[in-house]
Amino acid sequence: MARTSRREFVGSGLALSAGLARALAKDSSSHIRLAVTTDEIDDDLQFALDFLGRYGLDYCEIRHLWGKYNTSLPIEKIRHAKTLLDDAGIRLAILDTGFFKVPLPDSNSADGAKALKKQWDLLDRAFERAELLDTRLIRTFAFTYPRGGQPDPAAYPRVFELVGESAERAHRAGFRLAVENVAGSYVETAAHAAEMLAQVRSPGLGLTWDPNNSARAGDDEPFPAGYESLDSSRIFHVHVRDYRRTAEGELEWCGVGDGEFDHVGQFRALLDDGYDGVVSLETHYTIQGSKAAASEHSLKGLQAAVRRV
Repeated sequence: MARTSRREFVGSGLALSAGLARALAKDSSSHIRLAVTTDEIDDDLQFALDFLGRYGLDYCEIRHLWGKYNTSLPIEKIRHAKTLLDDAGIRLAILDTGFFKVPLPDSNSADGAKALKKQWDLLDRAFERAELLDTRLIRTFAFTYPRGGQPDPAAYPRVFELVGESAERAHRAGFRLAVENVAGSYVETAAHAAEMLAQVRSPGLGLTWDPNNSARAGDDEPFPAGYESLDSSRIFHVHVRDYRRTAEGELEWCGVGDGEFDHVGQFRALLDDGYDGVVSLETHYTIQGSKAAASEHSLKGLQAAVRRV
C-alpha cells in the first residue's frame, strides 16, 4: 500500500479551508476543548501547528519535537518551539514526559538510588520546559512492572509514596502532575487510577484519564463504569482515540468513530461533572503510513461526536 507523503497530504482535498475549519471549530469546540498531540500529526512542529490551524484548534499537547522527547532537547529548541506556538496562536494544554515510566527503583540499593535520581532530574527538566512553554500541567506515569507479568500488590505502597513525593515537588514549584493510566503500569485501569487518587491526596496530583488505555489493560467497561469509579474533580486531562476488537479478541487502535468507544457519552459525562480541561487526540495509528491523515480522520470523528453532545 502506498504511503501518503506530507506534501501530498497538505495538497490533497483532505485539508480543510481555513474558513470552514474555523466554523467547525466554533461549533464543535464550544464546550469540549480539543487538542492533538503534535507528534501524532508529524515530528515537525511547524507542520503540526499548520494542521491544527486549518482546523481552528487553540490547543496542542507536546511529547516529541523534531524526533526527540521534549525533555531531552536543549533549551534553545524549547524556546524556538514557544515562538512557533505563539506565532500560530496555539497554547500548550499539557507537557508530556516519560517521568516514572520506568521500573520501580529498588529502595535498598545504590543502583536504585541512582535510577531514582535520574527521574528527579527529569522532573526538574520538565518544570523548566513547562515554564518556558507556558503550561502548569505535566503528564507523568506511575512506574512499570515487568513485561508479560502482573503488578506486584506489595509494590503499591512504594509506588504511591513516590508518586506522592513527585506531586508535592510539583505543587511547591507551582505545577500539577497528571498521571496517565497506561497498560504495563501500576496504574493501568480506572480501578488502579481510583486507588491512586484515594491514596495520594496532594493537590499537585491528578489524572490523565485515558479510557482506551484502560480497555487495552483489560477493563471491560472503561465507560461508564470505569469513569464513574473516578473522582472526576481530579481528572486534569483526557486522552482519546478509538479501539476495536479483532476476531482473535485482540484490541487494536482505529479512527475515532470506527471503533467501540462511546465518545459522546464520555463527553457528556465530563461536562456534567464540570470538567473544564482539554481533551487531546492521541491517534496511535496511521492511514497508508500517514500519521497526519489518520489524525485528520480521527479529529473529524471527534468534532462530530462533540457536536452531538
